[in-house]
Amino acid sequence: MTSSTRIASFANTIFRFYRRGMFYTRPCMRATWKMWAAAMFSAGLLELPFPLAGPMPPWRSIFAWFGMVPLLWALLSNSQTGERHPLRRGFLLGYLCGFLWYMGNCYWIRNTMMRYGDMPPMAPTLLLIGFSLVLGLYFGLFGLGLVLVRRATGSVHWALAFAPVLWAALELAAARITSVPWDQLGYSQVDNALVNRLAPWTGVYGISFVLVVVNALIAGSYLFDRCQSQRTCGIAGVALALAGTSGILFTPPRPAPTATAVLVQPNLDVSDANNWQGAEWDQHIAEFVRLATEPTAKATTYIAGIPQTGAPLAETTPPPYPTYPDLVAWPESPAPYFGGDPRFLEAMRTVAQASHAPLVVGGIGMKYSVQEQRWREYNSAFVIAADGSRVGRYDKIHLVPFGEYVPFQNLLTFAHKLTGRVGVFDRGAERNSFLLSTQNQENHRYGVFICYEAVFADEVRQFARHGAEVFVNISDDGWYGDTSAPWQHLNMARMRAIENRRWLLRDTNSGVTAVIDPYGRVRQSIPRHQVGELAARFGFRNDLTFYTVHGDVFAWLCLVASLVWVGCTESVFRRKQVARMKR
Repeated sequence: MTSSTRIASFANTIFRFYRRGMFYTRPCMRATWKMWAAAMFSAGLLELPFPLAGPMPPWRSIFAWFGMVPLLWALLSNSQTGERHPLRRGFLLGYLCGFLWYMGNCYWIRNTMMRYGDMPPMAPTLLLIGFSLVLGLYFGLFGLGLVLVRRATGSVHWALAFAPVLWAALELAAARITSVPWDQLGYSQVDNALVNRLAPWTGVYGISFVLVVVNALIAGSYLFDRCQSQRTCGIAGVALALAGTSGILFTPPRPAPTATAVLVQPNLDVSDANNWQGAEWDQHIAEFVRLATEPTAKATTYIAGIPQTGAPLAETTPPPYPTYPDLVAWPESPAPYFGGDPRFLEAMRTVAQASHAPLVVGGIGMKYSVQEQRWREYNSAFVIAADGSRVGRYDKIHLVPFGEYVPFQNLLTFAHKLTGRVGVFDRGAERNSFLLSTQNQENHRYGVFICYEAVFADEVRQFARHGAEVFVNISDDGWYGDTSAPWQHLNMARMRAIENRRWLLRDTNSGVTAVIDPYGRVRQSIPRHQVGELAARFGFRNDLTFYTVHGDVFAWLCLVASLVWVGCTESVFRRKQVARMKR
């Protein structure tokens, strides 16, 4: 056979493969790269309405109103109808978007574990990739669900209507199953005084729901076949987006504070042992006393807003007569404060009596378990009365995986070798509020929670249900360094104040130490990465919001509706398949 004959034969074979769809199957394959690009584009857009490496300017929240549109287009465009495996393609498109979003949003995991985890060189990167691969599954399920509804009903309308319901359900699943409800979509609107009015009713899930509704309407302007439907959806989506984003221009109510707290920011190096001995211990306790009592003796400055945003400085004016704070707080920190140490108890008695105020102090709580024949250790907040007597102790319930414990220890036996500095704490059991007396002998209840617990809305609300009139969140964000994590953490704590309409005193080791009012506004703060104290003005509230009383009822309704929707869709899909086979 000559060369020309071979070339002709090969060309003929390629042509036949093309005709049969074996090599270049369908015209829709020409748009395949656009779908993957759209999914990646959505991941990038959805990064923008969250803090990246500093506080987020409120205007960037606008990206949440349309950031999901490219992904919805990729999942539901007409080119998908000819796919051989549309469900698989839908899952993978969503999965890619979710994987990239978590890689970008939570990049600080790699930084933290690289610096403090005592891990081998590549382990922090692999940990971030594994984290993103697991949590990206929720985006994958979102894509799978929408394509399933589209394929079974043949309607883009039904699929888009399903999108906000499914999204809220999957956010609930992320909070309850994998326990990582980090930066749910609704948190992007924490500075939106109009939209976050939903939070006292639905929690952050209702805000996420509204955002996905608007994204779906805008996507409908590209996906619907009829011009009238496209025009209607486009106008409605843009109008709602404009109305929603205008909320960043609204000024929420400004309740007047009625009490004072001193929030100490010790700025201890988390990488140091901080095993204070002798004179060093006395020096640190003297510094604690100074920081706790100084705001009552002289004027102090603070930032009237969030640090690093250009918020103006303001000054507290001490009264012309002796007065004392209603509370002094010391944050979660690497200080060697152990509940069973007599030296610690005596030192706290000294601080309380010097400041004439009750204390909330982060430390290590201990309790001997007769059953287990060992001492159990807790990440705790000690509550001490103004006379130095012990009121009680809150033991952290929701621990940080791979930070305060290793999950599935029997299965992940290798993890101890990879995470050299992981603490081993036991879980607390009760979310109590503490009754403390103020300087004018009024009694008020405080709800104290620690660090990572601030991201769990359904857990924090229980403190208000148990009578807490103000929240105290002690945290050590020094592990995060100058990444996006401290600012993301702050915004999630702000949402807890909005949901429950409570003042929130946020005391941290290295920042952001701040006072948050019941509408989520940061009223006072101090600069990060420096030793200081904040003379915090706050108030008490005992009214209960719908969310405080009923919790995630809206999200649970979305979850039930999603299961019913998928069940009905699957039933319709199977009936269609049977009918097709009979033909």
